[in-house]
Amino acid sequence: MSWPVSYKQHSYQVCLGCGIKRLFDEKSFRAYGPYSYDLDRLIAWERGKAEPESARQRPA
Repeated sequence: MSWPVSYKQHSYQVCLGCGIKRLFDEKSFRAYGPYSYDLDRLIAWERGKAEPESARQRPA
């Protein structure tokens, strides 16, 4: 994995072999969450995780 990279106030790492990404916590210096090739999807996952359960919309 690469060194952490920052984008839109988020940090992530990239696999140097295949390009998959994972979010990175600079305070604990550890990667976390799911892997994805789509950085915007990872950011959306993180934002969804931070919202209270009652604030999330559920599909009908």
